[in-house]
Amino acid sequence: MGYKVAVVGATGNVGREMLDILAERGFPADEVVALASARSLGTEVSFGDKTLKTKVLDNYDFSDTDICLMSAGGSVSKEWSPKIGQQGCVVIDNSSAWRYDAEVPLIVPEVNADAIVGFTKKNIIANPNCSTAQLVVALKPLHDVARIKRVVVATYQSVSGAGKDAMDELFTQTRAVFVTDPIEPQKFPKRIAFNLIPHIDVFMEDGYTKEEWKMMVETKKILDPRIKLTATCVRVPVFISHAEAVNIEFDQPISAEEATDILREAPGCLVIDKREPGGYITPYEAAGEDATYISRIREDATVENGLSMWIVSDNLRKGAALNAVQIAEVLINRKLIKPKARKAA
Repeated sequence: MGYKVAVVGATGNVGREMLDILAERGFPADEVVALASARSLGTEVSFGDKTLKTKVLDNYDFSDTDICLMSAGGSVSKEWSPKIGQQGCVVIDNSSAWRYDAEVPLIVPEVNADAIVGFTKKNIIANPNCSTAQLVVALKPLHDVARIKRVVVATYQSVSGAGKDAMDELFTQTRAVFVTDPIEPQKFPKRIAFNLIPHIDVFMEDGYTKEEWKMMVETKKILDPRIKLTATCVRVPVFISHAEAVNIEFDQPISAEEATDILREAPGCLVIDKREPGGYITPYEAAGEDATYISRIREDATVENGLSMWIVSDNLRKGAALNAVQIAEVLINRKLIKPKARKAA
């Protein structure tokens, strides 16, 4: 018997991607249910060659559902994830609501799959921030060999990380530039078309934004609490995929050649680094792909045992939907959950 899976937030960017990835990977589900808010009742979403009509989260009984992929925002997750978990359904949550809870594992399967066993405390597993997920996939294999002391990262994050409205705003503003229409920012604090905005999420008292804080805290929780990290997160006029310029300081010596060889063998990583024009990956090329791409691997002579690199990944996939589905696969492959008996129709 296969599993019953519910996708909450099925009409959003990540929810739709979750449905696509479940179908693409042949996830062992007998039944997949699309859930959303009351205003989306009956909206049709694709699941492989099928079309699902969304049902309302508020009225749904999770008692015979095995896995809930939650991508409906932090406030919805904060209210609903504990209720769903108490019904015996494991919640894999894409929001920031549970990432920092000591009783909720924060998982990137290529990095810390063993930590998943802690999910039984609340029946909730957290998905990391999109910019953190791709970063730790690349850092983990290097950390295992030479131990990372410090990371300095500048992100170049696509507008899809802020949702469909943000993608629409980039499209509308770009068109407005060419037809000389007025531009009025709504989703972003400043114009995003042909511009960069060094501000993602709210500002904190120390001058960092919450997005930057998330990267620091999540990297420590997922990879190693001893790692020091500082980030500058920038929104760029790209529709899909986040890029990161990363500088790493290690405890032990490691050459660019050694790092390249390690990353070529690492799960989830794909090195494209020819040191010639076009011999690297850009966000456009990473869109729709599952891998975390790594380019521009080079030694940093300004610090002892330093490397710099360029990391690119589709934020809707590895940064969100793919990682969530991979977590569900870990639960099944490690036999941590079994399908429930189904209620009679």
